[in-house]
Amino acid sequence: MSWQEESSLNKHKYRQRVGIYMKRRTFIQSGAAVAGALAIGQPSLLWAARSLKYDSYVSETSGPSWIARWYLDELEKRTNGEMKIRRYWSGSLNKVGEHLSAVRAGTSEITLISPGYYQSELPVTRGLDWYFRMNRADALQKVCRDVYDQFDPLRAEWEQRHNSKVLYWTTWNYAPMVMREPIDSLEELKGKRIRAYGVSADVIEAFGGTAIPMIAPEVYQALERGIIDGVCGFDFVSAVAYKLHEAAPYFYDIGDGPHGPSPIVMNKRVYDGLSDDVRKVSDEITKEIYDSKTTAIYEEVLADYVKIAESEGAILGTMSDDQKALARERVQPAQVNRWLEGPAKKAGVDGEKMQSLIDEAIAKHDPKGTLRRPYEISQAS
Repeated sequence: MSWQEESSLNKHKYRQRVGIYMKRRTFIQSGAAVAGALAIGQPSLLWAARSLKYDSYVSETSGPSWIARWYLDELEKRTNGEMKIRRYWSGSLNKVGEHLSAVRAGTSEITLISPGYYQSELPVTRGLDWYFRMNRADALQKVCRDVYDQFDPLRAEWEQRHNSKVLYWTTWNYAPMVMREPIDSLEELKGKRIRAYGVSADVIEAFGGTAIPMIAPEVYQALERGIIDGVCGFDFVSAVAYKLHEAAPYFYDIGDGPHGPSPIVMNKRVYDGLSDDVRKVSDEITKEIYDSKTTAIYEEVLADYVKIAESEGAILGTMSDDQKALARERVQPAQVNRWLEGPAKKAGVDGEKMQSLIDEAIAKHDPKGTLRRPYEISQAS
């Protein structure tokens, strides 16, 4: 099957899937935002209230894109077309690394932000980004929501420093270690060149590997040419969507848990210019995302992608419990402590308080998380 045929099939399956979830709601149309914009001499808000751009550096079949498409589709549907969203995928509007400045300036109204690409600009958000502390990706999403609501410096970083309103938190679900050649232990990463960015580099360096920063679209070719030996910090869905298994077929669950908390954000001036009715609809949709839609959508997507990967030669494995425990000891709490002593202190943030809130949220949500990891799905099939 060609890439174009598979992309078409993925789109068709997505429309079938979200059709199950979609339910038309009565939307009370309001001209308040338009009237207000005209009254204060800001006609741009008239355009913003009618048509917005969603700008993503990844493809429409990458991990967080499945949830984003559901949100955008529902926003259009439940406002009876009052809101129109133009979608720009795979860096077709802004390149990787440009999306934070674009949404801050309003040249992109809505976008996905992966904090690993903006570590110096998002020092507080980095406090949410770690490995080996949780088990379930749907629980991590709720942890991020709770801490964002409770910790003022985190909200201020987005709303004041970057002029952005977090609509909802998403994640990159699970990120297996993807290797060109099989390994029996994580010690075999020593001397290997592994694509990693953000805090995933800590995992590679803890085992003596060399972390190579590299944007997602460059990874396949780097694997194919042998420039890198493997990949860390690339979520399973995106890895399969980008066909990494063709060049690196060995996928290992190393026990690192959920990966990459990343918000979907809207330019705050645009958000403030929306009518109360539109904001209410958006809040209703995001509540459903947190309550059940993330788990429901990802369960099906992960199951589909496990089948695709295995049918095309990928081998899904797992490290032993001893290896997972060793990895956890190597990475935590050192990873969190580096944030406390570095970015948090430099930003003047009470990092201990933030991590305390995180611990409370993990204790509350992680035991209730249900989203299975790819290896678990493979073993159950």
